[in-house]
Amino acid sequence: MLGFLLARAGVTVVVLEKHADFLRDFRGDTIHPSTLEILDNVGLADRFLRELPHSEVSQLQVRLPDGTRMRLDFDHLPSRFRFVAFVPQWDFLEFITAEAARYPNFTLIREAEVIDLLEDDGRVAGVRFQTPTGHDEIRADLTVGADGRTSRVREVAGLPLTETSPPMDVLWFRVSRREADGDAIELRLQPGHFFALINRREYWQVAYVIPKGANDAVRARGLDAFRATFADGIPELAERAAEITDWDQVKLLTVRADRLRRWYRPGVLCLGDAAHAMSPIAGVGINVAIQDAVEAANLLWKPLREGSARVGHLARVQRRRELAVWLIQGFQGLLQENVLRPTLGAEDRVAVPKVLQLALGLPVLRELPTRFVALGVRRPHVRTPGPQALERH
Repeated sequence: MLGFLLARAGVTVVVLEKHADFLRDFRGDTIHPSTLEILDNVGLADRFLRELPHSEVSQLQVRLPDGTRMRLDFDHLPSRFRFVAFVPQWDFLEFITAEAARYPNFTLIREAEVIDLLEDDGRVAGVRFQTPTGHDEIRADLTVGADGRTSRVREVAGLPLTETSPPMDVLWFRVSRREADGDAIELRLQPGHFFALINRREYWQVAYVIPKGANDAVRARGLDAFRATFADGIPELAERAAEITDWDQVKLLTVRADRLRRWYRPGVLCLGDAAHAMSPIAGVGINVAIQDAVEAANLLWKPLREGSARVGHLARVQRRRELAVWLIQGFQGLLQENVLRPTLGAEDRVAVPKVLQLALGLPVLRELPTRFVALGVRRPHVRTPGPQALERH
């Protein structure tokens, strides 16, 4: 997204993709209204929704440990887009890449794995990378680490990291879906278990949240026990547990949350999970990363075009995004510690925290989490110019 926005604004951009394609199972696929608004800013939202296979979900249902049901509706959002679009991330990435490729100053190199940073007098001056044909390097005025929670750029740059310890990991798998099943995303919390059901049209994508580090113990109990746990947690889909026939169908996401104390040093900037790995709670990660990209493009396109990008410009990107990231991670941490941790560790009935009971009882408060998840803390709008504006300039 950052490469697309900068190329659109006339900056020469090279994007390095480690793999030959974008196809990875169980990537973050939730495109929230905030991201749809950003696509709309650049005239792509309608075509995105028209051309890419997706499902649209306008409500989230939660069944809490005490049996309380809670429904979050997007119908009253102050946005043109009052739903979450579930789009395979590889389709989304190919869509944005195709748009970026319309600009001759955009280049994507696949199967290019960054192995080191180039430095000149303490300033990062580009990257060294390897491809199937050997080693190569690219020199650049700015290197952006957007390489995820295990960022090589972040590691080599030596940026200071603060880590937290979410109390959970996630096992992802899928079972078939039928039209009679309904459309809503649903979260199920009960003593010792937490499941999330995500409608992917032909199938349900299922997240089974387990205590941190419990993957080996879950697998040691065997597939029969795993299927029984699923059937107990989501009884209306119990017969579909038989579709889980091999552990290869079950993928582990090791949950981590962290954030850099400083996102930059001269010549290098980290964004997205490379700057702040998010918990999977509420599926906000991809949307927060895209907001990072928009703010970075807004603040950096002109200095980069003029060859005047300085460390102060990079610091402004962090200042613009840091509070939003801190608040979202704080919200996730609050849910993890006050709802998920006691639920996963319980063998019997779990009391719903008083503050959550209050929120459930007041419509005004009940809408706050919906807006928070759907639109984020700050809704950046694209301010980078397009080709026509550049020509006028």
